[in-house]
Amino acid sequence: MVTANWAGNVVFSSRTVHHPTSVAQLQELVAGSDRVRALGSGHSFSRIADTTGDHVRLTRLPPVCEIDTAAATVTVSGGLRYGEITSQLHEAGFALPNLGSLPHIAVAGACATGTHGSGRTNGVLATAVSAVELVGADGELRTVRRGDPDFAGSVVALGAVGIVTALTLDLRPAFGVRQYVYEGLALDDAEEALDAAYSVSLFTRWAGRGFEQVWLKQLESDPEPPVRLLGATRAPAPVHMVPGVDPKHCTPQLGEPGPWHERLPHFRLAFTPSSGDELQSEYFVPRAALLDALRAVDAVREKVAPVLQVSEIRTVAGDDLWLSPAEGRDTAALHFTWVPDTGAVLPAVAALENALEPLRTRPHWGKVFGTAPANVAALWPRMADFSALARRQDPTGKFRNAMLDTYVPL
Repeated sequence: MVTANWAGNVVFSSRTVHHPTSVAQLQELVAGSDRVRALGSGHSFSRIADTTGDHVRLTRLPPVCEIDTAAATVTVSGGLRYGEITSQLHEAGFALPNLGSLPHIAVAGACATGTHGSGRTNGVLATAVSAVELVGADGELRTVRRGDPDFAGSVVALGAVGIVTALTLDLRPAFGVRQYVYEGLALDDAEEALDAAYSVSLFTRWAGRGFEQVWLKQLESDPEPPVRLLGATRAPAPVHMVPGVDPKHCTPQLGEPGPWHERLPHFRLAFTPSSGDELQSEYFVPRAALLDALRAVDAVREKVAPVLQVSEIRTVAGDDLWLSPAEGRDTAALHFTWVPDTGAVLPAVAALENALEPLRTRPHWGKVFGTAPANVAALWPRMADFSALARRQDPTGKFRNAMLDTYVPL
């Protein structure tokens, strides 16, 4: 019985958790339920996955990882995690364009909530999706493909239009990556640093010294970066982004070349990167407003730093997926990993949101946030189109929950 998310800050309200072993069994379950939601890997910190009805976990569906070499795509079943497919893709000579920090997250859940990695030309993980197979409210199986009228609203869909049973993802040829960590970067150099490699993450504890670390993930085919980068110096030994934590859980550093799936995430698949003793928030601003956003956070750091473990800054390319955090604009993502104390964290969240509000800041659907519902709806230009799609596909509200009722008006 699944009772809570990974962090333990959300206790689920479902009456039953089902583990269907076939798509047909899932179809029957959905058709017969009045309220139903899918559970992925449980890495959301909001109530986005909750329901008062039936929960389904898809991990017992037959695992599918079918590579179409001619089309350069892969179709994966809804219960698989990224770490369960990436090595197979690499062995076949293929790669996904990008990965998130954790290889432990479910592919379907990550795409549905707009999860992302980093890189000026890299979109959210859902931008790799070319087809979605899902069970609708009537229990029927349907597929929505790129180019279909409903496609842009059916990928980052928050579980509101059906239970995803399979995704088809675009692939690129396999590639190698070298990872370097630099220490000591000024806040005003963030823009240039974020464009320094294929994927870049900036880490800070908002202690008034700029960024303590720059994680630079460079294509193996590119020239080796300089020993000093914008005044930052290479770390002489492997490091973890949280002070005092053993870096053995992190992916290899020091420029050691390796395959894409063993370098693009921050953490190794074989290790548990955290015990879940944390909360997380994330906010998305237009890329052009990055420096304004960083200065706004710096102005309230005395409220943020005392309850913060670490903050990460990344970039995401714009896309056309209706509820994506990067819809319609190249984006900078400001992520905050908090101490596991909701009461202490919420005032810091409020201070952040107040400081960032003038920049049309979008919250992450799967993280802790307090943005007013009316403001959230106004931040996504296609929200009305998405609401209409959800009404059409789920007229009785079978897939809805309290969070959708609050933030995705019908």
